Amino acid sequence: MKDPRQRAAGEVASAREREPAGAAAEISSLEIVVAVPRDEEGDMLARELLRTRSGVRRLWPLPPRLPDGVDVMFCELTPELPQCLPWVPGQPLAALVVVTPAVQMPPLKLLRNCAPHAVLHRPFTTGTVLTSLAIARAQFLYEQRLRGRIDKLDETLRSFRSVERAKNILMEKRNLDEEAAYHFMRRQAMSQRVSVGAVAAAIIDSHDILG
Repeated sequence: MKDPRQRAAGEVASAREREPAGAAAEISSLEIVVAVPRDEEGDMLARELLRTRSGVRRLWPLPPRLPDGVDVMFCELTPELPQCLPWVPGQPLAALVVVTPAVQMPPLKLLRNCAPHAVLHRPFTTGTVLTSLAIARAQFLYEQRLRGRIDKLDETLRSFRSVERAKNILMEKRNLDEEAAYHFMRRQAMSQRVSVGAVAAAIIDSHDILG
């Protein structure tokens, strides 16, 4: 009978063989920071991540500020961790995996303050390491897409408000009706090859300056 670790390794190897080439290439291009104690389990975590062919950098003790410009961070859950993260809370620049003890319940408030994309519990296995990596990276990319959509919606809303205000200015200053004011801005946008929102912003700026 196979040792459980050998069986788990075999299952992961089989999963890797079935994994799409694009996904494997994406993982192998990652830059990963491992900020956990340099003990037997920390060495095992680093080895498993190196097997993905990612770039792996080890840091310990935890520095006052973790490096930016990386894709994934595996960090020991410590009281200092939230202050060490190189981003504003709620705006992560990398996928974060927090590493927690085997028996001790992690402080929930501390977890919330770190806002990790995945949690990796000791003791590690090949499967749990790779699973936490995949989940954290997928969650981070999903959040980035959502944030991009929200930014676009905010920009659309700001543009809509600018167009409405610019229409009111044209209606008042040029004695135009609403439709004529909008068509005026649209013609200007087409002739200048800019958006209607940009024309509206220019009208508002001019009005604010000249009155």
